[in-house]
Amino acid sequence: MINPPYSTERKCGCKCIPVEKELKKGTGSFTAMAEQEGTDKPLLNEQPVAPSASQSVTSQDDAIVETAEEAVEPPEADINELCRDMFSKMALYLTGELTATSEDYKLLENMNKLTCLKYMEMKDIAGNISRNLKDLNKKYASLQPYLEQINQIEEQVASLENAAYKLDAYSKRLEAKFKKLEKR
Repeated sequence: MINPPYSTERKCGCKCIPVEKELKKGTGSFTAMAEQEGTDKPLLNEQPVAPSASQSVTSQDDAIVETAEEAVEPPEADINELCRDMFSKMALYLTGELTATSEDYKLLENMNKLTCLKYMEMKDIAGNISRNLKDLNKKYASLQPYLEQINQIEEQVASLENAAYKLDAYSKRLEAKFKKLEKR
């Protein structure tokens, strides 16, 4: 935003000194401009400053320079103290990472132990089933001769039943013949 020329008040609240006014008076130092505006401290160590890229100059009539204070670097901290702090924080971080990894491995170990116990239980159950199946197979093998005898008896009963049906049919025919003969 460009303010009108010779304006000392801006919307940001700072007071700007018009450059053109000072250049016409012949005073080229910013200290002189600051003293005329009512400030008693020199600006930028009394060295003239060229307009920067952030300050736009459209023409000599529109040029406005804002006053600024020199940036002061913070005092240097003790490097050794900063290194100790960094190493202690890094040690805490690595301890946390290693603890988390250790806890993960403990969890995996516990899961493996539980899985091993489950497999042992399943092995015992499978062993019991296998033993029971072997016992059943032995019992079936011991019953096999009796089952064969039952099959033979069943076949004999079936043949006896068939013979009985034939005998019954024959006796009915004889009876029918006898009744026929009796009637005569």
